[in-house]
Amino acid sequence: MTQIDEIRQVQEATRTVRQNVSRVMIGKEEVIDLLMVAMLCEGHVLFEDVPGIGKTTLAKSLAKSLGCSFQRIQFTPDLLPSDITGITFFNQKKSEFEFRPGPLLAQFVLADEINRATPRTQSALLEAMEERQISVERETVMLPRPFIVIATQNPIELEGTFPLPEAQIDRFLMRLRLDSPGHSEERLILQRFKETQPLDDLQPVLSAESLQELQHLIRRVRVEPAVENYIVELVRATRNHSGVELGVSPRGTLALYRSSQAYAAIHGRFYVIPDDVKRVARPVLSHRMIATSQTRLHGRVMEQIIEEVLHNISVPVES
Repeated sequence: MTQIDEIRQVQEATRTVRQNVSRVMIGKEEVIDLLMVAMLCEGHVLFEDVPGIGKTTLAKSLAKSLGCSFQRIQFTPDLLPSDITGITFFNQKKSEFEFRPGPLLAQFVLADEINRATPRTQSALLEAMEERQISVERETVMLPRPFIVIATQNPIELEGTFPLPEAQIDRFLMRLRLDSPGHSEERLILQRFKETQPLDDLQPVLSAESLQELQHLIRRVRVEPAVENYIVELVRATRNHSGVELGVSPRGTLALYRSSQAYAAIHGRFYVIPDDVKRVARPVLSHRMIATSQTRLHGRVMEQIIEEVLHNISVPVES
């Protein structure tokens, strides 16, 4: 199979998944594309938006389209780490200890309102998100592959919440927002959902095994040295920006690199162009920075700083 055939395979597969998800979601093509990127990179996604926008529905639609096991965890202040990882108990009938897996041992995990759990429970996700394994009473349990966490948090209602630590936020490949639908889109939502629930009839269009093959294929997408240098310069510029106290980490550099490869592949290219890097830069980098007090005082957000960096760094051109 040639490289062109491999990329065409990625493009066709992701187009099929996108069309299937669009049977439920209306007018969210760009967000679905970015979710496809995260899926191909086996990266985790943080949705930061108000309730009722469709975050849970989108996560369920994607999991169903891939035929992956799905678990939803409602994070609350009384949730314990063992509630999500599982417990070891003594089976009196068998006279031996057994492990009862928690909801974290699924391929797609929806961590709903993740910032409502205590830091102790939030930290239980760190090992799972980075190492793809959990530790229960000195035993290490490997998680199924692919393993993707889609977390949600409400940026408006902060009472009774615990802000995510920077170490955990950095584990998310992307931070996305759905935003409210337009007038025509909201009319279509009423028409589509007034009699039936399309999510109930959604069928898998891609297997988990096929997804893992696609994840290997995107790593073969070519990135020229000039584009690699462009990626590094963008990240280093966030560390030197006057409005940023702490810039993007090397993990963010690799995340931007992988996301650019995946974005190029789903659009049918076996090479990365600067526009691919620009398209994924905001969702991949903006949540990995800490603003200075002056930046917060003036109400500037990290997305605006990313825009400044993209504007100031010269784009490589073909010689």
